Amino acid sequence: MPKLSIVIPTYNEEKYLPLLLRSIKAQIFTDFEVIVADNDSTDRTPEIVRDFGVKLVKGGPHPSIGRNRGAEAAVGDVLLFLDADVILPDPWFLQMTVAEFEKRQLDVATCKIEPMSSKPIDKIYYATFNYYMWVTQATAPHAQGCCIFVRRQFHAALNGFDEAIKLAEDHDYVERAAKIGKFAVLESYKIPVSVRRFDRDGRLNIAIKYLIAELHLRTKGSIKSDKFNYTWGYDGSAEPKPKRKSVLSRLKRHLN
Repeated sequence: MPKLSIVIPTYNEEKYLPLLLRSIKAQIFTDFEVIVADNDSTDRTPEIVRDFGVKLVKGGPHPSIGRNRGAEAAVGDVLLFLDADVILPDPWFLQMTVAEFEKRQLDVATCKIEPMSSKPIDKIYYATFNYYMWVTQATAPHAQGCCIFVRRQFHAALNGFDEAIKLAEDHDYVERAAKIGKFAVLESYKIPVSVRRFDRDGRLNIAIKYLIAELHLRTKGSIKSDKFNYTWGYDGSAEPKPKRKSVLSRLKRHLN
């Protein structure tokens, strides 16, 4: 089994990060290091990192920057990029997913995801995304940045995540990786992900945004402008949900 480097980009993650770090600490698989790449958090995130005794490095104002800075400090043969708002579902997660990654001789991979929510709409949304990700894995690879495995030499060959991309840099990353290596969606486990973005920005708004982003990727390529108004970080304050506009008006605005 290869040595694993787990890289977590953070910005004000005092609520979720302890849950993730505790789930990592409970793993049966132990040949790993944890690197948190923090973007000058103003909450207790750096203190939490120190309390758990994991490596802390300087991140940046976008998750892709944090992932790249974390990877630069990594020594593992395989990198696992996780978002701070996921939880490893049980102590066998790393053992089983790394074993599948090795058995299938993959170079880059992702897991299916499931919501930390009991709402039927959330379960339907995630199931739909999982199905789409699975059926397109051979032709147009997709992955959520919340869980990406990659061999370190492939990450280096790609020059990491494209830091100029404002949205869907994770999809761009696995698409580029799949051109020089073998990609697949792992079957061992689903990884639980918070629905905080749904709660903050609204489920319909998020669904429309990602539909439009997918159309943009397929027709115009990578998203390197701020037209999608992507924000990162949660400070616990109440943020107003964007006003809803018709699907047609959003398509026209974002694809022009």
